[in-house]
Amino acid sequence: MIDPGPIKPARILVIDDEPAICDGCRLVLSEKSHEVDICSTGREGMEAIRSNGYELILLDLKLPDADGMDLLKRLSEEGLRIAVIVMTGYSSVQNAVAAMKLGASDYLAKPFSDDQLVMAVEKALAAKRLTEENLALRKQLYAMFDFSNIVGENQKLLQVFEEVRRAAPTDSTILLRGESGTGKELFAKAIHAHSRRAARQFIVVDCSTFSSSLLESELFGHVKGAFTGAIQDKAGIFEVADGGTLFLDEIGNLSVEVQAKLLRVMETHEFKPVGSNRTQKTDMRIIAATHRDLEAMVEQGRFREDLFYRINVLPITIPPLRKRRDDIPKLAYHFLRRFCGEMGRRIQGFSDEALQLLINYDWPGNVRQLKNVVERLVIMADEKILDRFQIASNLHPPQTEGLETIPRSSEDLKKIKRLILRQSYEPIEKAFLRTALEAAGGNISRAAEKVGMQRSNFSALMKKHGLGARKKSSAA
Repeated sequence: MIDPGPIKPARILVIDDEPAICDGCRLVLSEKSHEVDICSTGREGMEAIRSNGYELILLDLKLPDADGMDLLKRLSEEGLRIAVIVMTGYSSVQNAVAAMKLGASDYLAKPFSDDQLVMAVEKALAAKRLTEENLALRKQLYAMFDFSNIVGENQKLLQVFEEVRRAAPTDSTILLRGESGTGKELFAKAIHAHSRRAARQFIVVDCSTFSSSLLESELFGHVKGAFTGAIQDKAGIFEVADGGTLFLDEIGNLSVEVQAKLLRVMETHEFKPVGSNRTQKTDMRIIAATHRDLEAMVEQGRFREDLFYRINVLPITIPPLRKRRDDIPKLAYHFLRRFCGEMGRRIQGFSDEALQLLINYDWPGNVRQLKNVVERLVIMADEKILDRFQIASNLHPPQTEGLETIPRSSEDLKKIKRLILRQSYEPIEKAFLRTALEAAGGNISRAAEKVGMQRSNFSALMKKHGLGARKKSSAA
């Protein structure tokens, strides 16, 4: 039997045509801080269920316009995961068994006492929340233990794996540093999965997606009436992450005010929900991540120095893709197999020239960009082998953020042209030069001759992109 322990308030709907039953349930359950709504017909009940987030329904099996069993079937058919306790004055074993088969969590025979009602409600809520938590944990564990997305054998990446292996069993705060798209969240999940907290929740907060006030409410939670729109108590992330791991992505985007409050929580393991005078305890491990230069932000007064030292206990830097070029073919084929499998496509691979172009491209968006490019190729390509022209046309689509779609002057037109050249053509031009040099073993004259250019022009392009001659190598 499940021990419900302290049950948090829930939204409950009572569907019954007997006013005495409805009023009695509302009175008893409101005293336990539950929010209770009443409907007297099946039609009203279904409308309320579809428009409100109820956790539990107390359902009479005999309604004026519907049969309770029919409502149970509709809940199941519509995929509504709500705990249901059926009530009836026509108590029988057959009715109970039928209701349970349709998804009811418990059965109350009228008349029932206040204690029976409270016990049934607490038991149903505890079971529902336990089931939801187990489902969430199972999904997280499946995702966390599937490390197939962390592909690579480059020495720099292997060093990161070793650092993760050493850091994971500890409870120390970790700071993951690296450019956008390098897979910081994947490594955070790997750390959690190999920690003593692996069976508890892994909570992700993207600090760049919330305003300061909203983020504070999300982190600390709030009590009813704390601000306009706070119609009920809400548990914050610090409370939900208790016992587990909290991943603060892009921590450099936190306001200085929120930084100060986060520091206090990290030092005391205590916090107060917004609008509350009651202090709560939390035991969570924090993994932070950023692509920004936090040291520079500290000097500029935009990031607290004491918080920086607090999160920088175990720093782990994830290398950008251009620093582990020898992993690019493995990643490209990994994503190709994955998306072909998902989309039912049969693309066999990349031509040698296409693969060399991928290897020599600088990948400003890192692994995320490579994944998106391969996904786009799988969707659009008709050929069995992807060639360098398809790669080149998909490497960096033109972007004109911040500019008018249609230029209004010749200066605007030139500006858009320069932007498109810089964002789209120049990275491909640089990869073209690298590929030619690789094929020629680093010999500039031979590379220029092979691609049909004069040596002086080829050298000028190399100088433009800051490239020097080098010996043939697939890694950088």
